[in-house]
Amino acid sequence: MDYRESIGSLNDPNRPSTIIRLHDRDDVEQWKGVKRYVYFLAPFLILIDVALYLAYLGFRLYCNIQVQRTTGISAGAAWIFFGVEFLITIPYLMNNCWAMFALKTRNRPRLRLVGHRELPTIDVLITCCKEDNDVIMDTVRATCDQDYPMERFRVTVLDDGNSVKLRQLVHEARRTWPNLMYMSREKKPGVPHHFKAGNLNYGLEQITFLPGGSGEFVAALDADMIPEPHWLRAVLPHLLSDHKVAMACPPQLFYNTPRSDPLGQSLDFFVHVTEPIKDTLGAAWCTGSGYICRRTALDDIGAIPTGGIAEDVATSNLFIGKGWTTAYVHEPLQFGTVPDDFSGHLKQRTRWAIGTVENAISVNFYLWGSKIKHMTTGVRLSSFVIAILSFYPLLLTVSIFAIPVILILGRPLVVFTSENQLRWLIRAAFATVISRRIVEFILYIPSGYHTGQRYARYQIWMAPYLALALFRAFLLPKWLGGAAAPFKPTGSLGSPLNERDAASRKGMIYRLFSVLIQCQAIFHLLFVYFAITGAVIATYKCFIIERGTSRILRYLITYTWWPPVTWIFLASSIWTPIAYAINPPTVPDREELLNRDPDTGIAHPREVAKRIGFGAQAAWFELEYTITTLYTCLCFAATFFLF
Repeated sequence: MDYRESIGSLNDPNRPSTIIRLHDRDDVEQWKGVKRYVYFLAPFLILIDVALYLAYLGFRLYCNIQVQRTTGISAGAAWIFFGVEFLITIPYLMNNCWAMFALKTRNRPRLRLVGHRELPTIDVLITCCKEDNDVIMDTVRATCDQDYPMERFRVTVLDDGNSVKLRQLVHEARRTWPNLMYMSREKKPGVPHHFKAGNLNYGLEQITFLPGGSGEFVAALDADMIPEPHWLRAVLPHLLSDHKVAMACPPQLFYNTPRSDPLGQSLDFFVHVTEPIKDTLGAAWCTGSGYICRRTALDDIGAIPTGGIAEDVATSNLFIGKGWTTAYVHEPLQFGTVPDDFSGHLKQRTRWAIGTVENAISVNFYLWGSKIKHMTTGVRLSSFVIAILSFYPLLLTVSIFAIPVILILGRPLVVFTSENQLRWLIRAAFATVISRRIVEFILYIPSGYHTGQRYARYQIWMAPYLALALFRAFLLPKWLGGAAAPFKPTGSLGSPLNERDAASRKGMIYRLFSVLIQCQAIFHLLFVYFAITGAVIATYKCFIIERGTSRILRYLITYTWWPPVTWIFLASSIWTPIAYAINPPTVPDREELLNRDPDTGIAHPREVAKRIGFGAQAAWFELEYTITTLYTCLCFAATFFLF
């Protein structure tokens, strides 16, 4: 049902403004029914899963020590493999401990501000810098078309690209929407302009000089984020109903995500799992677009903080540290676009990773300091864990690239002193695999199971890129090339690859060269090559060295195919950039994803475009995951009659 139909006569022009409660939960559309009750089991199952995994690692450690004591031989490969599992465990345990906050019930209702009289004034700032004019104007028109009295809100386009054409388009649109403004600041050579934060601060300063001064509230939108007609009426009530709330923000959702989302570009796991948990602790971060701030709160923190590349997180930290609170409105209220090229995606995500760590360092990892004086213990703990997990790619990359080394060494991954130890090692591995799968099914409920799986694979193949960016930004001295800059492809990409346009995309050879060489995925290719080569050699040697079914199976399992065959999952995940270059997804032209009013030109994403389609890649990954899980079950069964 259309929003305006559902509210009906409540928005009578003569009705005083008031807040109504549409539902007890703001995320009623995302997940409901029995799934919500099953989700309550997640924290308890996480506890069991962590306990099982620690027991498994403890038993592995015991077996390694026993073998060395009884034989006097160092089990080198087994120790490396144990080290890999241990390194991965540290962030895994921290992440699970943080997920335990799901125990706390989140009770944020779905609210609406109705009526037309006595509504608060709002300034909406749209930041842009050389984006496509059609994209910007779609955001501008949808923002001006808000279900909100025109005289009570003002829309200002902050153009950091100083585009003559965009200025002209905005002035033409003013004929329909006189509350629309255009501004572009002067950038003086040698003077830091602080990118988006500087652009926002320029807008915050300039709107105070406009007739009527600044609005009571200030909202911000990215250039490509198309707001729903009820965006303002949905977010504002959370600020009006609690005067301690400095900022309320909805999730960033997208309408051009390819089928299967091969690069993991959607933020569904973050916006549907991570951010709601943070909200329960009063630690919700600004999502970067679609948020609304109280002007007095912005003045209290001295405007948008500059000096970093993640001004949204920094702003959230300053609000909470000053004693204000933030609110996460878990409702689909804006839809934008993901980068439509591989290098653009890498640049975006490495920038986010660097910005998150920069902000953590600026507030002493949320442990002490005047900037976070009023943060509660829960907020500090939550933010600290997320900050530390930002370094996860460094550990994960080291762990990942140790796997091919172990396989090529041709040494046993797991050692034991007796058949009985081997049986219990396999049973312990089986228990951890099954418990992990159960936790995944339940923990991923809010975002969707396949979204969670994509996120898990994304963490693996993106780890080398993020690790390199973090290493250069925070560990490598400047005189050796250290720099806090996002990923940049080597050389020049020349012209765009247009990889998602079936008619104009570059040929496969050009795409492979770009991804493997310029985007440095050659390391991903080498990992897959050496992992498979090592596995094949170790498997081949087994049939030469051993005789008898039981001995062959024991050799295979302990040298190469230890359940759940982690190297297969890693290799298939690491292969993602190469698979993308070989067979990139086809995405319809942007116009085909929109419903556009032929008279006004106002466009909103089609309903089908708001959902991520299930494609062949997702099906293939799930088949692979299912097969390795079944293999683990067979190994478990074999402990009762073969070993």
